[in-house]
Amino acid sequence: MPGYFSYAEQSAHYFRRPHVRTADRPVGGAAAWRHADVADPSLWRHALGHDEAAELARATERALATGRPPGEWSAADFALPTLERAVEGWRRELDAGRGFQLVSGVPVEGWSEEEAGACFWCLGLHLGRPGAQNPQGDLLGHVRDTGEDAADPFVRLYRTRAEIAYHCDAADVVGLLCLAAASEGGASRIASSVAVHDEILRQRPELVARLYQPFALDVRNEDRSGALRHIPVPPCRFDGERLRTFYHSDYFRSATRHDDVPELSPDERELLDLFEAIAADPAFRLDMQLAPGDVQWLSNHSIVHARTAYSDAGADAERHLLRLWLSL
Repeated sequence: MPGYFSYAEQSAHYFRRPHVRTADRPVGGAAAWRHADVADPSLWRHALGHDEAAELARATERALATGRPPGEWSAADFALPTLERAVEGWRRELDAGRGFQLVSGVPVEGWSEEEAGACFWCLGLHLGRPGAQNPQGDLLGHVRDTGEDAADPFVRLYRTRAEIAYHCDAADVVGLLCLAAASEGGASRIASSVAVHDEILRQRPELVARLYQPFALDVRNEDRSGALRHIPVPPCRFDGERLRTFYHSDYFRSATRHDDVPELSPDERELLDLFEAIAADPAFRLDMQLAPGDVQWLSNHSIVHARTAYSDAGADAERHLLRLWLSL
């Protein structure tokens, strides 16, 4: 049995969100943060000490020395006793806390892509279970400009330098390991989807119920059979205590290109516009400029993330991040 989920298994796990009712009052809690609550980076940044970084490097060597492909590795193959307690704390924050964590100081300088990928995979295995990021089964994504046309609706924007609108991925957690930063732009922009929900409830309570009803999510030709063109996904699920959200601006909006998906109503367009406006408000959002050796972990249940456009002009190396999807 592989040590990772297939794309279908991971999606099914992620969307299995318990729901009992629409939240008719602010949910609040640690996940409902605003910018002022997290403005101090010391709250969410863990700078690896010398011993922790050395432990990761040794674990990477052990992993590669097994001679097995990463999909056959397990956390037991490379213990991280020094980092064990910290990793458990990151998992708690992602699952039931603020929903994000930054780790800095991964010793990527001088490593090959294979070594950096092995380290990232090892760290991910201690946090959760990796999963495929598309129907083709890619397990470790490369976020960089491939020269593809951002105006093509079937091009995944992470393969371009273009701005990426707020969205979630179909996994409990998405991780990014920065190998090289852009010369300008490329900021990771995040916001609490719980705080956005609560603010919509404050501003326009009559619109909130629509967040608990399905929107058509455009598959964007990722179903290889061609039979599946869109799927119904309710952005919000509430179990009476915890709100779990899924939001994908571009894919909710583009689903109307299909003949069997009606145009968005004025209220629906207003709701999506309001959601994105609140998430983009400096009072709600947090921007991070990732540097080489930084790992960003985000919960797709309580965080929406976006990226500003970027340029590599004058940089020593083109912007390059590795991406990992995890189930907790």
